[in-house]
Amino acid sequence: MYRIMIVEDDAGISNAIKNGLGMWEIEARCVENFKDVVGEVAEYKPHLVLLDIMLPFYNGYHWCTEIRKVSKIPIIFLSSASDNMNIVMAMNMGADDFIAKPFDLGVLVAKIQAVLRRTYDFTASIPIMEHNGVMLNMEDSSVTYNGERIELTKNEYRIMLSLMESRGKVVSRERLMEKLWESDSFVDENTLTVNINRLRKKLDAAGIHKFISTKHGIGYIIQ
Repeated sequence: MYRIMIVEDDAGISNAIKNGLGMWEIEARCVENFKDVVGEVAEYKPHLVLLDIMLPFYNGYHWCTEIRKVSKIPIIFLSSASDNMNIVMAMNMGADDFIAKPFDLGVLVAKIQAVLRRTYDFTASIPIMEHNGVMLNMEDSSVTYNGERIELTKNEYRIMLSLMESRGKVVSRERLMEKLWESDSFVDENTLTVNINRLRKKLDAAGIHKFISTKHGIGYIIQ
């Protein structure tokens, strides 16, 4: 089932869209925290975002730009501000479509289905993992935090991916070395330690402090 994230601060409109999509067997969730839209998108992993322009704290253009830093997920703007300038701005910022309010729900659903068909096959998923605002992009093996993109080496990415997949649980050094061996890298205890330290320094330089904790004699954990 496809998942849609609705970024609309009018509860009446957002709930009407959610209920309407449900009738077409499309799952939808309405954003609750308008200060952290990107975080909610990363956590929910929707296949498409419906994005209003006028929102609390930051407008839709801001969130479109932030989402585009970490994902190519389809974005459809919904707005009563449907003059040509707003439409052009939305499309230039990476939107896939623009629908003016008030709109017919049937037309909205048809446009959503058309974008989904163009974008995904039946096994598609959004290649992003998020934890405490830290986003791991599996498309290009990078980390994004507060809008800053951090390049990772192949080994650093595999370490980060293993820890993010098991966040809240300790990952043993042996398991991490197995993961690195899968990428045809020669890894021993010292090599793993060097890679962990380099990854920590990159995260720390970007303001991501104490993200990876050491469990002495066991392994590492992201809490």
